[in-house]
Amino acid sequence: MKSFLYPKINSHSFTWVRPEGRIPEKVHEWIQPIDSAADPEKSKEAEIVVVGVPLSRSSISASGASEFPDAFRRAWKGFTTYNLDEDVDLAEMTALDVGDVPMHVTDIPRCHENIIEASTALHSHFVNSKVCAIGGDHSITAMMVKGLKKAKPEERIGILQFDTHFDLRDMSDNGPSNGTPMRNLIESGVLNGTDMYNIGLHGFFNTKELKQYADEKGVNYITLGRARKKGIEETVLQCLEELSAKVDTIYLTVDMDVLDIAYAPGVPASTPGGMTTAELLDGVLAAGRHPKVKAMDIVCLDPLKDTAVQPTVKLGTHVFLTFVTGVMLR
Repeated sequence: MKSFLYPKINSHSFTWVRPEGRIPEKVHEWIQPIDSAADPEKSKEAEIVVVGVPLSRSSISASGASEFPDAFRRAWKGFTTYNLDEDVDLAEMTALDVGDVPMHVTDIPRCHENIIEASTALHSHFVNSKVCAIGGDHSITAMMVKGLKKAKPEERIGILQFDTHFDLRDMSDNGPSNGTPMRNLIESGVLNGTDMYNIGLHGFFNTKELKQYADEKGVNYITLGRARKKGIEETVLQCLEELSAKVDTIYLTVDMDVLDIAYAPGVPASTPGGMTTAELLDGVLAAGRHPKVKAMDIVCLDPLKDTAVQPTVKLGTHVFLTFVTGVMLR
């Protein structure tokens, strides 16, 4: 596949045939695949921009998360654009799918550089769009944020993170992996630890050393137990309020391992005691409604580990559509 339109983005590996002259009712009819014939100036008006980031070789544990962008697109046919819960039709917005960031078979640093370059190009071109990156493992978040920072160096960026883990591992252990994105951003000077808010940590899945590093850097974290007592939506709203007072742009990252293992068979690192589906969707909707949340990603979902009816893939797609619903409700 040949790169087109935007640096370090390849044309789609899979696209739906969109019927001519028909009002979109399903997601696969609504999201438009962009191609070499697209008008770059007109495309700038899109509210939502989707990019696939199919990288999972940088995952600490074996993962096929690189397969999620394709599975995500295939799942669109199972969803309508109308959200009954909020009485909104997403088809009233313009959404573009620009394709996938190309990945090298073995060279992870090269893959990461490709992501940074693609992110920079997208955020430079789609200045007012909400760029939604579909991963991929969690290492892609650091690269997408670095690209955003290169495109908008004058802006202070904060992160709202739904995650079971801190993702603050030492990069000297195994390089920039899915366990290091937040530390990567802190140590590279792209973000301040005080501008990171992590909701969903729980149980026996983080070391005390990582908690101490988070405290040292001023990372804000709310365990799932505390968030439940306060209410997930209320916790998210409070974090957004605090973040928005400090930063210009908020980047939302949804690590699907924040979910309880019962709800996420297709997530390699899902654990007992995690979020329910409803809790995650409530949190994502609240985040999507906030005017400073300008980009997001969904990571660490492995379709190859999912069960036959692909419940986790469907949930990941639902997370994206819920975020877009929040954007529409602003």
